[in-house]
Amino acid sequence: MMLAEDVNASDRNDGPPLCGKGCTLTASLIERLKQMGVQALVIEGHPLQSAGENSLEESLSVLDRRFKLVTDDPRMMMLKEIYRKHIIKSLE
Repeated sequence: MMLAEDVNASDRNDGPPLCGKGCTLTASLIERLKQMGVQALVIEGHPLQSAGENSLEESLSVLDRRFKLVTDDPRMMMLKEIYRKHIIKSLE
């Protein structure tokens, strides 16, 4: 895993970072950061699907079901397309 953002001390964001963006995370580094009070890291890569979250295909299927009664309304189809693009962007 590689850091996508600098890691700062939890009590001071204005000081130098504890680890810089692009730093490779090792088990020992993660443990050291925990001991320093760091509670969250932003790592590079695609987001993981959490329990209870829909996949991209499931989310698009739900969107289709929600708009199925208004397929003849051009404004509603424009709105659906906006949502579809947002879903794809956020889940890819």
